Amino acid sequence: MSKAEKIIENYIKNNYEDVEEVVFIEHEKSPMGGEVFRGKVNGKAEFSATFNMSDLTIGTIGQKKGFPPIKEECRDKICE
Repeated sequence: MSKAEKIIENYIKNNYEDVEEVVFIEHEKSPMGGEVFRGKVNGKAEFSATFNMSDLTIGTIGQKKGFPPIKEECRDKICE
């Protein structure tokens, strides 16, 4: 697993409720110079995540229907 995928997976597992599995389907370079990773959470809810390779940070996470809700304690801060 790439370093970017591991960072995204940990972020999702730490900040969203009841995440058991994060599977990456594809990734591509974004027009803005970063990377876009697409996958599924718990085998059903799709997501896309933008990732900046230069500083290893997540830009945004787009969530489709059925994506787990954010944990209460992570609403006002990023949980690590």
